[in-house]
Amino acid sequence: MSQRPPESPNTSPGLTLISYEGTPYRFDPGALCLELLPTGGPGAFARFEVLHEPADLVTWAGHSRLSAGLDLNVTEDELERARALRNTLFLLTADRAHGRPLQQRHLEVVNAAAALPPLVARLTPDGTRAWAPGATGTQLLSTVARDAIDLFTGLYADRIRECAAHDCFLLFVDTSRPGRRRWCAMEHCGNRAKVRAHRARKAP
Repeated sequence: MSQRPPESPNTSPGLTLISYEGTPYRFDPGALCLELLPTGGPGAFARFEVLHEPADLVTWAGHSRLSAGLDLNVTEDELERARALRNTLFLLTADRAHGRPLQQRHLEVVNAAAALPPLVARLTPDGTRAWAPGATGTQLLSTVARDAIDLFTGLYADRIRECAAHDCFLLFVDTSRPGRRRWCAMEHCGNRAKVRAHRARKAP
């Protein structure tokens, strides 16, 4: 998985990731819950961990689809639960992407987080959405878990995929009209595949 955490706030959905070569590229996983996955993961993916302290989860939230002025306070316990939820979502999403049965123990983690109060949205005078001040990490995790439930039970549940590159494990939901997305990003894995295909055609 060739990524590091996003380096600057985004004005459009998705994250700015950094390849192993140090090249930034845009990755839009298509859902809030999937934006949490590149911050680390279970097993071998633990080496990508970036949520080391509560401030790191606050930073992630600011780069996510929730970034509209979210006033967030996160405790150490909430950070630990965030990593546990992320790891569970990683496994659930990978299972769904590969057509494997969803594990009950994973579903219980997501359902428990979703059962708690979520972030509170507010309508501003200019017609945009804002978040009620004093939000907690628990509310953030509930919102992420509810987004996952919406994704797994929604119209695009059958379009949850893993990047087609052999060395990339980024997960996304294909929300495009034709439904033919294969890569985490065309400018990253998509272009690499095109270059390999071109070289293969030119090879003697």
